[in-house]
Amino acid sequence: MGDGLRLAFGVMGNAASLLLYATPILTFSRVIKKKSTEGFSCFPYIIALLNCLMYTWYALPVVSYRWENFTVVTINGLGIFLELSFILIYFLFASARDKASHFKALFGFYTSCIIVAKHYVCDYCLTRMLWIIIIITLQIKVAAIVIPVILLFCITALVSAFVFHDHHHRKLFVGSIGMGASITMYSSPLVAVKQVIRTKSVEFMPFHLSFFSFLTSAIWMVYGLLSHDLFIASPSFVGGPLGIIQLVLYWKYRKSGIIKEPNKWDLEKNGENSKKLQLAINNDINGKS
Repeated sequence: MGDGLRLAFGVMGNAASLLLYATPILTFSRVIKKKSTEGFSCFPYIIALLNCLMYTWYALPVVSYRWENFTVVTINGLGIFLELSFILIYFLFASARDKASHFKALFGFYTSCIIVAKHYVCDYCLTRMLWIIIIITLQIKVAAIVIPVILLFCITALVSAFVFHDHHHRKLFVGSIGMGASITMYSSPLVAVKQVIRTKSVEFMPFHLSFFSFLTSAIWMVYGLLSHDLFIASPSFVGGPLGIIQLVLYWKYRKSGIIKEPNKWDLEKNGENSKKLQLAINNDINGKS
């Protein structure tokens, strides 16, 4: 009964998480159509990628006991594919300024990877190899964003597999990093919450995103509690309340309307109408004179 209920919540968690991960498809469809990222940040998708990588590894039999968290593997494996796709599209259409801001922020991330590698491995050759990878990836647009995440994941996987020799310590190590990434991912909408409060408009916080975020948090929290796994349940203690806050704000400001930018075609049409009106006025004036 307990395992069946846990499996049921795992399946529901897969469905809810799929809807949450797929939500940016609408955003990136607009990016492709307009050929512009419109200045929004790529970091939520980078953090989501790290979250998916960590929890995929966490749920595999190397870290967890056999296939006790199989449903966690399936959804996060799909999440890896989706987040990589979003990041690729972002850097195909991002401006040079947006790309530069991401590269600067990654310098500290690279440095932390080196420190972690030296602390756990203490290998001069490995450290030197990491510096070479950093220099190379700084010359590559998309790789400079994705590779540090892959690098952190690889270091985590290697340390958990070869330094720790039992499931308990592996879950503690990988779960701690995954929990940090997951809490950061759930906290990313705080920027949108601030904008909603400032502008009193829900333009920056779509209802479906807030709803799926809350639903996903609630389901995985129950799954984690049924599994007696705090590393799966804990991020939801942050994501759940944040989802509720977003839904309350949406309900409060939904009547304020959504600020819509004028369509380019409408601007052109209005411009043509203005020219025709001006021409008619000029002809009328010339006819009377």
